[in-house]
Amino acid sequence: MATITKDMTIAQALRADQNIIPVLLDIGMHCLGCPSAQGETLEEAAMVHGIDPDELMERIQAVVGE
Repeated sequence: MATITKDMTIAQALRADQNIIPVLLDIGMHCLGCPSAQGETLEEAAMVHGIDPDELMERIQAVVGE
């Protein structure tokens, strides 16, 4: 399993582990397949959705067990 980092695009992170989908949906990222997901990093997406990127990464790590 690949390590998920905040500089990965949403699409890269989803390819690495689809178990993060509920975490992303929970913070308002409902368009996981949209064009923005191809180029927007997890860090950028977190900021756009009003969440601290480090908090998002903590939530993701809790799900993927890193």
